[in-house]
Amino acid sequence: MELIDQHTKTIMEGCKLRARDAGLRFEDESLEYIVTNRDLIELSPKVMIPTLYDYWVHDVEVLKEKGKYELYPGNPYETVINTRPAISFYNDNNPDWLNVMIFYHVIGHIDFFQNNLYFRHTWDYDFNGEALSDKRALAKLRSERGRWVDYVIEFTRGIDNLVGYHGLLSKIFSAPDSGISEKVDFYFDIYLQDIAKVNISKYIKELERYNASINEDSVMGEQGFFSLVDQRHPEFGSLFKKHQAAKKQKPRDLLEFIMENSKMLGREENQWMLMVIQIIRKTALFFQPQIRTKIMNEGWASYWHETLYMNDDRIKGHEVDFARVNAGVTAMPRVGLNPYALGMRLFYFLEEMAEKGKVSWEFQHMADTGRRKDFDAKTGKGKDFIFNVRENFSDFTFIQSFVDQDFVTTNKLFVAGKRLNQQKMVWEYYVKSRSADDYRDMLMASMYHPPNIEVDEEKTKENALYLIHRFEGKPLVAEYIPNTMLGIEYLWGGPVQLETMEVVATPQAPRMPTMPGIPMPQTDAPEPRELKWQRVLYTMHDRKLSRNAL
Repeated sequence: MELIDQHTKTIMEGCKLRARDAGLRFEDESLEYIVTNRDLIELSPKVMIPTLYDYWVHDVEVLKEKGKYELYPGNPYETVINTRPAISFYNDNNPDWLNVMIFYHVIGHIDFFQNNLYFRHTWDYDFNGEALSDKRALAKLRSERGRWVDYVIEFTRGIDNLVGYHGLLSKIFSAPDSGISEKVDFYFDIYLQDIAKVNISKYIKELERYNASINEDSVMGEQGFFSLVDQRHPEFGSLFKKHQAAKKQKPRDLLEFIMENSKMLGREENQWMLMVIQIIRKTALFFQPQIRTKIMNEGWASYWHETLYMNDDRIKGHEVDFARVNAGVTAMPRVGLNPYALGMRLFYFLEEMAEKGKVSWEFQHMADTGRRKDFDAKTGKGKDFIFNVRENFSDFTFIQSFVDQDFVTTNKLFVAGKRLNQQKMVWEYYVKSRSADDYRDMLMASMYHPPNIEVDEEKTKENALYLIHRFEGKPLVAEYIPNTMLGIEYLWGGPVQLETMEVVATPQAPRMPTMPGIPMPQTDAPEPRELKWQRVLYTMHDRKLSRNAL
């Protein structure tokens, strides 16, 4: 692995200038390395962070990927990581015209990393440098504690998808940055709505009174506003203090709760485990936004590599080469999902919609098909709108907000079904639905969504940790429950209970009677069966798992 040569670096700097002229914003410094495919295989299990801590699972993944590469050799174009400065990796056999396209794609990623608010907690430090420090710390612990370090890593990684990522973001974007104090948030968001339970008209009057106080005196307006609140609601002050105390004491996730409350980890001889858990938790939090913005991130980078490349005079004579490579990256599959293609098309669609004013309230509530088709307010705000989307959305809100029937119809998208052709005994794919609701549901089902598991502090008694799975329609994967709870029991130092929902077996519906000689209808749907859910309690005690229905 080595830095790119000066000729290639000059190409990259030229791409940066053109990208800035188009409106992209990113830091000046970046590092570009030439790597071999073998280097990429070894970096992939570490999510391309060269300094990430060593772990035996990474070695297993390397061996597996080497075996795949021998059977199916590939040649990835680039990889970029969200560090300070941003680091990207390239193959050593790319021609200049291809590097222009790849550099634009990388710059799109860097712009996304450094401006999308879901990455806000990663902006103020260099994760690559911290990862190196963590790697050395774990190596030192291994020399002292041996295999126990890897046990703690494995048990912690079993629940590192439960980290309080949104809680961390809410803390970052709380009062100091918004200009609104915590007291104001508590009054309007909690006290008036959940405690006083005022009606809407009274709530709006209080909001108007607050705005009038601030407009009259930006410094002392809040104090004057709350002087009247204290007169009307004498209990407000004490309730706010209790809220502050509870908020400070409450951990954001399961790992944080275990670190603060585990008696086993509190023993002097086990203090080293806290460092290991903190490293794993911090690493998991760093990668959370990348998992949650895959479609947006790749779509944004693809949009810009295509937009900027087509206007770059350095590609003259290689338009056909570019078209061939670009089609391979951004082609929309008929079955399955390509995040590059879907995200790019959605950004193009939104730009056109905003240019014509079709993101307005007026258009969205227009029912006449002819008027909708011919509507064009010529706002000229297409680019501004997609830059705003890039800054404020994640995949979930991106898909939920903008994948509508117009988008599905314009791009000829559909949900594919699968059925068995009983005559030919082959599987067939067919168009199951062209509805935007069905297509959006399919996309939502493919997204990352870890279970919501919380600690019930009232039921956590006598050293037994009580966990509640906030059921959202999907059960936990049963085969992972024993090992995961075994790891939690070790870190907690006592019994662990998990309350969740599971499907109760019900009799299968009888098949429809058929006439002799008439084949059964071909369908990909299973026989209809009523689902019944039951609350169950898993208990892990002394490394033995039991299950009881509640």
